[in-house]
Amino acid sequence: MTRAKALRGLVLAMGYACVAIGLLHVLLGNAAIPGAASAGPTVDSLGRFLGATFAGYGLAWLWAARQAPIPAGAVRALTAVFLLGALGRLLSLAVEGRPHGFQLALGALELALSPLLFWLADADTRVRDEVPPARAQDGPA
Repeated sequence: MTRAKALRGLVLAMGYACVAIGLLHVLLGNAAIPGAASAGPTVDSLGRFLGATFAGYGLAWLWAARQAPIPAGAVRALTAVFLLGALGRLLSLAVEGRPHGFQLALGALELALSPLLFWLADADTRVRDEVPPARAQDGPA
């Protein structure tokens, strides 16, 4: 698999996953969080709002996946947000303690995927820069 195809596949997967997870949080509220008990209406409201925001974040990934070439700057910016979320999980771990195991797995996935996405960010642009333009036909000789 080429780097450009890997990038496109990961960007699409990120988009669809984020949209699905975000909508799940909008629909289910706190029930969408493994290991979370009811936190009351204020936290439920916040969670549903952030779910909608996360779905919008997923739409931004899908927008990037549909560009030709996939814009490296957009991938880097979206990955930076993803990495910031992972760092937030680490901060929470340090301040509040160990969360549900599912949250730990998500944090590990976020920390592992971020460098990969940064590395692949310009793969589609590089492929398109390397392909020579087609020559125009001069007509019959």
